[in-house]
Amino acid sequence: MKYLYSITVAIFLFCSGNAYAYDDWSATGHRVVGKIADHYLKGSTKRKIEKLLNNKSLALVSTFGDDIKSDKRFDSFYTWHYINMPLDSNYENSEKSTSGDLVTGINTCIKMIQDATSSDADKAFYLKLLIHFIGDLHQPMHVGLVEDKGGNDFKVQWFYKDSNLHSVWDREMIESFNMSYSELAENADVLSKNQVKAIQEGTIVDWVNDTHTLTRQVYANVKPNDNLRYNYSYDYFESVRAQLQKGGIRLAKVLNDLF
Repeated sequence: MKYLYSITVAIFLFCSGNAYAYDDWSATGHRVVGKIADHYLKGSTKRKIEKLLNNKSLALVSTFGDDIKSDKRFDSFYTWHYINMPLDSNYENSEKSTSGDLVTGINTCIKMIQDATSSDADKAFYLKLLIHFIGDLHQPMHVGLVEDKGGNDFKVQWFYKDSNLHSVWDREMIESFNMSYSELAENADVLSKNQVKAIQEGTIVDWVNDTHTLTRQVYANVKPNDNLRYNYSYDYFESVRAQLQKGGIRLAKVLNDLF
């Protein structure tokens, strides 16, 4: 892993921005993305990924980006989990973080996997990060406002308990629905080939801007200290499910192109 750690040190020296308390989709959410992606992988892609991951599933490794947060050696990857930009902007026109963001993180992972000089261990490491970051890209509060740290400082209640807007979208709605990741994946909407193709069209930046459209709706329809309950889930849990499905379908596109 010598090459990996030298890369990590180099990135750490480059990435020294402020670290926010950004959580991601719950473990359940990330595993839904991985499970759905698996359904859309080509046979050749599956075989190559299974070899790199020692037969571990996409669902199992999908939480890796969060798992390593407890290891300070990987602090430099922290800002790769999110993007901050104004609601009236898009990624192309917004001010970029000097510490890197979701787009630069995803592109770096792809570059490392494509690099013929990367060891299999390094490729596996960046593959697990890539799987995680594609999931993050579809969580609307991961392309939120810098002022409230992507909704982390936007205080609300969830069924009378203190929470924040970021956590509601990360985990509160998913956990309240009380389905396993496999159940959620198996009950994803049935889509035609044309619908899947439409979801997979575009670039990583296009997908960020697509998610940001939902981000605007989220901010527009909640006020600080609102007590969010059944009505909120009724209004938005289908959006959560749709984002998880988009994440899985687009992850499969990225992996099929890579392998």
